Amino acid sequence: MALAHNGSVEIYYETFGDPADPTLVLVNGLGSQCINFRTEWCDRFAAKGFQVVRLDNRDVGLSTHFSDVTPDLAGLIAALTAGEPAEAPYTLSDMAADVVAVLDALGLEQAHVMGLSMGGMIVQTLAIEHPQRLRSMTSVMSTTGELDVGQSSPEARSRLFAPPATDRETAIANHLAGLRIWGSPGKVDEEAQARFAGEAYDRAFDPAGVGRQIMAVTASGSRADALAHVHVPTLVMHGSADTLIDPSGGRRTAELIPAARFVLMEGMGHDYPQAYWDEWVDLVIDHAIAAN
Repeated sequence: MALAHNGSVEIYYETFGDPADPTLVLVNGLGSQCINFRTEWCDRFAAKGFQVVRLDNRDVGLSTHFSDVTPDLAGLIAALTAGEPAEAPYTLSDMAADVVAVLDALGLEQAHVMGLSMGGMIVQTLAIEHPQRLRSMTSVMSTTGELDVGQSSPEARSRLFAPPATDRETAIANHLAGLRIWGSPGKVDEEAQARFAGEAYDRAFDPAGVGRQIMAVTASGSRADALAHVHVPTLVMHGSADTLIDPSGGRRTAELIPAARFVLMEGMGHDYPQAYWDEWVDLVIDHAIAAN
């Protein structure tokens, strides 16, 4: 079991491919475990000549969980609204430092990084705070932290903040309910997704961890000013059918980062169905090769 250490925080990670090849680190979104980057998908990146690293962010999977902290998003928002200091168990900066800890554990000076959704926010923060550790960045289905872009549709927001599951059956049902709202229309394999959701539940189930991750995103605020000074080669991808993070979030990210490329994935929602894997892998690998 491979673990990196950021202070007292342990980050679980796995590798695929040849360690002698350039490294691509895959960073997950909200509540998402490393196994959501399916092994078959990681193998496709590795087959293109890259060592692939997938990891569990803090508060999910086999990494450290902050179980002694009860999530209080309402209290955090009230404090921010009142202009008071934001108190959260950690921020996106801490989660970016976790990725650096994984690079250190692997003995890597630099790597390519790809982050999805909240993972996109984490890799953006990496590019802002640790640019010397990145060869390239790919930010997917994400946003800048500004409140006027990248917002959820009312239906998606309602589903996201619905009461969490308390058992395996409900966890699977909730996962499918979300995909019916923000998944890629006509591309969601519900049988496979139910199986994957069950696998995730059995591996590690912690809805409070998701709440604490939401607090981290909220407490971290806007990255707009800092993104304008990022010079890491950047690819921004977003699905045209994304209702959880509106495509305006991706467009704005690419608009702010100098020389960033924006690619709109037609028909894709806030998920990563196999129908898009070939195009996705080619885009990211071509971007990484160009940046080497």
